[in-house]
Amino acid sequence: MLPEQLSSIFRVKQKSYKMVLILSLIEYYEQTRSLSFPLSAIAERFLAYFQENSRLGKRVDSPPPGRASHWGEFTLSQSISLLKTPLEALSAILEVDQDKQTITFRPDIADKLDHNVIQELKEYALKELQNYNDRLGKSAFSLQNTLSEIMSSYIAAKSQTFAGHPLGALFRQAIPEHIRTLSFIDPNYKIQGSVGQGNWANIPWIAVMDKRITDTTQHGEYIVYLFSEDMESVYLTLAQGVTVPKDELGKKEGYQYLENKAAEIRELIPLEGMHKDDGINLTSKSGLGRDYQVSTIAYIRYDHEAIPDDDQLQSDLENVVSNYKMYVEHVLQNKNADEEEVLAHEVKESQTLSSLTVSEQLEQIKLFISHRGFHYPPGLIENLYLSLKTKPFVILAGVSGTGKTKLVKLFAEALGANADNGQFTLIPVRPDWSDPSDLMGYKDLSGVFRPGRMAEVLVEASQPENQHKPYFICLDEMNLARVEYYFSDVLSIIETQEWRQDRIVTSKLINRESLLPEDQLLYGDLSIPDNVYLIGTVNMDETTHPFSKKVLDRANTIEFNYINLQQYPSLALHEREATDLPVHNSFLRSEYLQLIDVYSEHRELVHATTEKLVKINQILEEIHSHVGFRIRDSICFYMVYNQRFELLSDDEAFDLQLLQKILPRVQGSSLSVKRVLLKLLQGALGRTLPVSDLMDDASEIYLKWNDNQEENKAKHPLSARKIAFMLRRLEEDGFTSYWLS
Repeated sequence: MLPEQLSSIFRVKQKSYKMVLILSLIEYYEQTRSLSFPLSAIAERFLAYFQENSRLGKRVDSPPPGRASHWGEFTLSQSISLLKTPLEALSAILEVDQDKQTITFRPDIADKLDHNVIQELKEYALKELQNYNDRLGKSAFSLQNTLSEIMSSYIAAKSQTFAGHPLGALFRQAIPEHIRTLSFIDPNYKIQGSVGQGNWANIPWIAVMDKRITDTTQHGEYIVYLFSEDMESVYLTLAQGVTVPKDELGKKEGYQYLENKAAEIRELIPLEGMHKDDGINLTSKSGLGRDYQVSTIAYIRYDHEAIPDDDQLQSDLENVVSNYKMYVEHVLQNKNADEEEVLAHEVKESQTLSSLTVSEQLEQIKLFISHRGFHYPPGLIENLYLSLKTKPFVILAGVSGTGKTKLVKLFAEALGANADNGQFTLIPVRPDWSDPSDLMGYKDLSGVFRPGRMAEVLVEASQPENQHKPYFICLDEMNLARVEYYFSDVLSIIETQEWRQDRIVTSKLINRESLLPEDQLLYGDLSIPDNVYLIGTVNMDETTHPFSKKVLDRANTIEFNYINLQQYPSLALHEREATDLPVHNSFLRSEYLQLIDVYSEHRELVHATTEKLVKINQILEEIHSHVGFRIRDSICFYMVYNQRFELLSDDEAFDLQLLQKILPRVQGSSLSVKRVLLKLLQGALGRTLPVSDLMDDASEIYLKWNDNQEENKAKHPLSARKIAFMLRRLEEDGFTSYWLS
């Protein structure tokens, strides 16, 4: 007999993953007699089961939505990630050592695993897996065939008598009844289909509604299959009711409300495997089809000639239902909020920056700053935005008095973040800061935790009601103390970012076990939330400390030393009043954490950028300053965001990344450093230089830049100018660095 802890592990199952995982463990044990299982080896066996059985035409679960269309495309790394789900489900008997990347049975279970128990467990898993796979194909109803039948016959049916038509029964009865039989459909759901009321609808639909938030398609949020008017495609969508918002707000403001609500929900739940854009195309006319398009939050499109099989259709629906459940839980948690106030607030927000494109929003920010009487170099605001979007840690460098701190403050205020509402915090760095306690806090002699200013901001930003707001922390003169001393914990934690459902999370900043019980509630789970942006301002002179590569690797270093003193305030602008406009955190929040997040969609740009970096790395290797994957990924993200939002040309964007991520790593006094700078200059200029001749005297290079003779000739003029001045320092002072030019 199996021990009690093992005899019911498959009682609850939505997928076959648990059974296949257990069988993979047993297979490894039978070959090695070891109860310590390497995660990679188990993932290989796990994937092999699905690939081999799929190849043989046997019925097995489809891959998770959004990861691959079939198991043959599934990778080992995806399998390791997928194993997290069954491992969590079996955490009562299994445990994972993340450091060693191994799986083991929990000690109390391992003690009971003799040969007989393992054989019984194997038979139990095989039986449950067989029963599960048998049930996968037993439904006589084929959604694939039904959708195809509708799309083939609906246009002709519209010329036939409406009353009693078989398509009506299909929409109102057969399809809803089939959906109700699916294991993931909640009893609270109302399922309804319609081909019109008395007359044929141009856009027929089948909706799945959670009755706790809506029981009508006129308002609220629900899942719905929408058929295009030409019957060439059908969309599985997460959508909103249109009628009530249009009636209460009017068509224009109603549309604006729906669009902003869709953007908010897209940030709230993962929606993996679904399109989150405006690409849904139901009709070219106005009317309900247009209304449905505006109200759509996310969708999956199926074309008439390429409707996937029933397994994939069911898997897609299960994915959408899973997201819908997350949203419903969020709504129910906030059920006590006054609905009229919420609607009024959202309609008000629809007039803010969030209704504009990124380019338009940045123009509004620049206008806001100019209204305050400040002027910054062209492209600086776009660069700051892209840098923050790439990673929420940016360094602003420049001579004293160039407006670095003011830029941070004005940029934040343009997004509705100021000192009064707590979303902008200025933290002056003191020269005597020597460890993280000066920034994060410390325990006093009685053991009570005394939070630092940064910890207080992180607590506030982490509150559920504030997670949609951006919070800015400006570390003023951050290199007056050694950054690696007081900022080391934060630098390390930033690198632990990962997606968890719909949010980016990091590891904890403070050891919970070291805190008193009364402090654990506030600070025990403190991490860096994805709505906090860290911007440091620095001057590089004899009173400050240089940056290590650990710091530079993790930040975009934006320098603006080239000052035009002949910029004067515009009196005309001051006659107009500018207003700060709050935006949702999605405007700034990173969307990519790993290169795989962008690779499939932006493969050409990633390859082109990486090829440039490979050539640069070959140059930098001579002085051991070549870059790693962290910088490669960061630059690729920057380039992708720039291309998506159409802010700068590719050459301009790469120029800024060369200036901000590569050149700060170069410093020294040797001939090797000079040779590296000259080779980098060739790339920045876009033409060949007589490097061997210039090794003796490179003055002709920087003298031309002093006279502004080269600005319009260079492929990457900002980087070329910087390199020229670094060469001048090397020749005149015998030492150069990014900071001394």
